[in-house]
This record gives sequence, structure tokens and C-alpha cells, in this order.
Amino acid sequence: MELRKLTSPHLISTKIHLASKQEAIEYLVKQLDEEGKLHSKDEFLKAVQDREELSPTGFEGGLAIPHGKSTAVKEAAFAVATIEKPLTDWESIDPSNQVELVILLAIPDQEAGSTHLSLLSEFVTRLSDDAYKQGLLHASSSEELFERLDAFGEEEEERAEHPAESRLILAVTACPAGIAHTYMAAEALMKAGKELGFKVLVEKQGANGIEDRHTKENLRKADAVIFANDVAVKDEERFTHLPKVKTSVAAPLRDARGILEKAEAKAAGYVKDEQQSEAAAADDTDEEQDGKGFKAEIKDSILTGISYIIPIIVAGGMTLAAAVLISQAFDLQTLYDTEGSWLWMLRQLGGGLLGQLMVPILAAYMAYSIADKPALGPGFAAGVAANLIGSGFLGGMLGGFLAGFFLKFLKSKIKPKGTFAGFISFWVYPVLGTLVVGSIMLFVIGEPLAWLNNGLINWLGSLSGANALILGAILGAMVSFDLGGPVNKAAYTFCIGAMASGNFIPYAAFASVKMVSAFAVTGATILGKKYFSLQEQEIGKQTWLLGLAGITEGAIPFMINDPLRVIPSLVAGSAVTGAIVAYFDLGLNVPGAGIFSLALLQGQPILLAASLWFGAALLGALISMVLLILTRKRKITKEAAAAA
Repeated sequence: MELRKLTSPHLISTKIHLASKQEAIEYLVKQLDEEGKLHSKDEFLKAVQDREELSPTGFEGGLAIPHGKSTAVKEAAFAVATIEKPLTDWESIDPSNQVELVILLAIPDQEAGSTHLSLLSEFVTRLSDDAYKQGLLHASSSEELFERLDAFGEEEEERAEHPAESRLILAVTACPAGIAHTYMAAEALMKAGKELGFKVLVEKQGANGIEDRHTKENLRKADAVIFANDVAVKDEERFTHLPKVKTSVAAPLRDARGILEKAEAKAAGYVKDEQQSEAAAADDTDEEQDGKGFKAEIKDSILTGISYIIPIIVAGGMTLAAAVLISQAFDLQTLYDTEGSWLWMLRQLGGGLLGQLMVPILAAYMAYSIADKPALGPGFAAGVAANLIGSGFLGGMLGGFLAGFFLKFLKSKIKPKGTFAGFISFWVYPVLGTLVVGSIMLFVIGEPLAWLNNGLINWLGSLSGANALILGAILGAMVSFDLGGPVNKAAYTFCIGAMASGNFIPYAAFASVKMVSAFAVTGATILGKKYFSLQEQEIGKQTWLLGLAGITEGAIPFMINDPLRVIPSLVAGSAVTGAIVAYFDLGLNVPGAGIFSLALLQGQPILLAASLWFGAALLGALISMVLLILTRKRKITKEAAAAA
């Protein structure tokens, strides 16, 4: 990419005095506006400031790359400033970073997924080269800095003319966001390779997909491979014949040279045999977890599982919501319940995605993150078993861990060598893994869960004649404890049983609480968006609509990612909602949930009943929202203090 095409000397300032981050951003926005790159200076400034609230745009080594995507931008451009006195108030990935080079990217909204990512990754890659960065910092004029912007390519070509590498080491880098660290780790490894005399080729698995994919020729000639990743590597089976070093994506930024030396040591003790490459494929003794311990593996597994279930939750939730809202808005409840009708089939489609596919996909890709492709079959089996025993997403997570670590153990004990290599890889691993993991899920975990479920139902039955306030609070807490798992199902079963016996109050509480988690997540990601990732904000924008239809699954990614904080936050607000509905003797004699239940409420005059029922849901959501924001803020503050 030729950077000079997207800027000009008029958009470049050197050695200027700026006192703060805000002043620097306002100065560069003004430069872009004066150069005619913006429709509205104020609108673009707001877009940049909104982006600053999401996550740090400061990196390491004095670098900051703020950016804004907005319809206020006429054409993609960037402005640059080198700072005379480094800025200390810029939030950065490296807490000690003092910013002296600021590059502000202005991207039209329609180019958010193309030019934005390409330009950002290009800058991160180039600026990982210290010589290139120093060349920009020491430029004495805007014209000199402008000319040096594209000097990086020339340097790379010059290096390529004088290869001195003795080893060919491949690498794959991948981080959850797929932007900054993916490219910074790649550049660090390539730079260290040149210093050591190795030829290092890096495949980036980032936001644009797989870039610089390793060719078959390079895979054949390579001596070793390095995986620097925080999410599962795509197509990892390509590297099964090579000795491996596995580490986190941030590790090369700290010690790329040491990682390459470990890869070289493994390559030196490894005898390459083309005919036996398939047999040597899964020899896990060649793998090393450098800087990637048990906790990191658990975290990566959860992040990978979440990334694969989010599309399922959104698609299934919105489809089911549409069916529910249509049935209630147009009084089509009979059609909704009639097997084979078009509305019933739409309901089954959305419900199937959430109730049948979501948990197996979660479990399978959590297992895949831990033990690679052989764990997919047992992972799916664990998820199906979790559905059969009614354990919800918590059971699916447990099954994913179980499948992943069992397959990892199995691969270390039974190695696919010689004549039976294919049989072991394609029969023993998936079949034995499925039988063992599935049996544990069905016959070991299933019985306690069934006992727990029945015990909860009986316990609730014993409370039905007690204080309504207590019963409502307990039901509310149970609904949001596991969002569709056994505890939630026990509450639902009790409410349906109570309805059949003529007690309509429990189900009214259940239906109101079903909206709390979704509303709370939406509110938290809007009002406290600086504490939540961009992915979480995108999910939050849609969960409120699922809540209107009484669908709790939209909050599952938040709960999986941070259960110790999210579960108590949602339970607290839900308990308040359930207690209010039960206290005012509100009843609901029609199964289902959602906003249109307002017209079916009993126990109070219709307007008062509707106000109390929906108001209770909003109050509970408000309590949960505040707790979600406070606990997340505390977590971030604690992590920042630990990093410092």
C-alpha cells in the first residue's frame, strides 16, 4: 500500500507542542478539515472521541493511532504529528507508553471493513520496525516525513536481495480482535529472524481473514512452526508434520528472539521424513506451551466458543422473536402452537438454532481450541449430551472442556504412527473420544443434574403457600442464573405446573423476569460502553429486542466471558423483578413471554397491571445494568493496576 496517496505534506506536522491527548486529536481533526477531507469537523471529532471510549488507541514505543469511521469523511485520509514533548495521558496497551507519534485515520463509513483495516494493519506492521518508526520521528520537516512514509517497502526489497537465512521457520499469529497484536507479533518475529539469520514467514489470521497464507512449497521446506495465538488457529492440520512452539500472541513482542531460538532447537533435533510426515503429524511431544499456561488455555477456549455461537444466538434469537411477536401482535397463538403451520415452523427454526445447535457448537469449538480438529467430534457429542440432560450452556461449557482436555490427553498417549496412522486419527480419536466424553456427560453428570432439577421443583412447590415476595424473588433469581439451563428449566416447570393448578402468579413473575437480562445488557453496553469490547457492544444493540420476546439467550456471551460478575448482577435485578410481580398478585394464564403479555395480565386493573409488570422488568434491568457496569469497571481497574 502506498501511504502517500492518502495524505499530503499539509496534513503532516513535525515537532509541535501539544499538551494533551484531546488537544492532539482536535489539532489533527482541524488539519483534515482545512485540507477539505471532511464534510463536518464536529461530527468527525465526535466519531473519533466515541472510538476512544471503546479501547486504547495508544500502543507501545511512543505510538498512538486514533481513528474515526463516519459519514462526515469525504475520502479516506490520515494526518500525522510528531510531538515535541511526549504525551503521558494517552490510554495505551503499554501503560508506560508516552506518545510522541500520532497518526489520525479518517475513514468514510462505507469503507469501515476494507480501507480501515488495511490502513491500520499497514501502519502497525511498518511501525513495528524500529528503524522505520525512528525515521518518522526524527524527520525535521513535514516534507521529509512525507517522503519517508513509503521507505519501508524499499528497505524490505533491499533486505530480500541479500538473504542470509539458514533456517525456514513458519509462524501463525492470531488475536481476538485480529488487528493490532496479530500484525505486531508478526513483524517482531520477522525482525528477530533477520537478526538470527533465519528466514521467517508469518501467516496473519486477522480481521481480514488469512493473509500471507503459507504455500505448499514453504510447508514442505519448513523446519519448524510457531503459533503465536490467543484464539484457535485455522487449518492447523497443515502443520502436523512440523515441530511446534506454541505461545501467546503478545509473547513475540517481549521475546521474539527467544521464541525463534526454541523453534530452531526443536528443528535441530527433529528428523524430517517426507514419507512419514503423516505419521509424525500429531506427535504432541513436539508442542510446547511457552507462556501459555492452563489459565490462558481456558480463556482462549472460552473466547473461541463465544466467537462461534454469537451468529447462532443472533440469527436464532431474532427468528424466534419474530415468530413470538407476530403470534402475539396478531392474536395467532393457536397457529403458533399448531404443529406444521408456517408460524410453528418459523418458531421451530429459531428455537432449533438456540435450543439444538447453540450448545453443541459452543462445546465443539471450545474443545477445538484446546485439542485441535480431533476434538471437534467429541466436542459436538458433549454439546448434544448437554442438550439431552437439559444442562444448558453451563453443561455445554463443561462438556467442551472435558472433550478438549480428554482428546489432548488421548493424543499424547496414542500417537498415529506407521500403518495405523490414518485409523488412529480418523477413527480412534473421534470414536473413543465421543464414547468416553458422551458417557461421562450422560451417565455421570446427567443423574446429579436430574436430581438437582427435581429437587428445585419440589422445593419451589413447598414455597407456593409461603410469602409471595420470597417466592417471586427466588423464581426471578433462578430464571437468570443460567439463562436456559437446569435451574431456569426448574423454575419454568414449576410455573407451568402452578398454572395448571390454577395459580397464575408464578408464571407472571417468570415472564417479566425473562426480559431483565436482555434489557440490562443493552443498557450496560450503551451507558457504560467504554467498559465493554466492540463485539460486546454490537451484541448489546440487539439483546433488548430479544428481551421483548422473552428470550434470555442474548446475554449468554456476557455470562460465559465473565460468569463471576455477570451472574450475580443479573440474579440481583431479576430477584427484585420477581418479588414485585408476586407481591402485587399479578397473574398470567397463557404460556409464553414477551411484551404482548401485557394485555393478558390478571389480578389488577389492566393499565395498573401492565404498568407494574413491565415497570418491574425495567427496574430489575436497571439494577442489573448498574451492577454490570460497576463490576466491569472494577475488573478493568484491577487489571490495569496489576499491569502497572
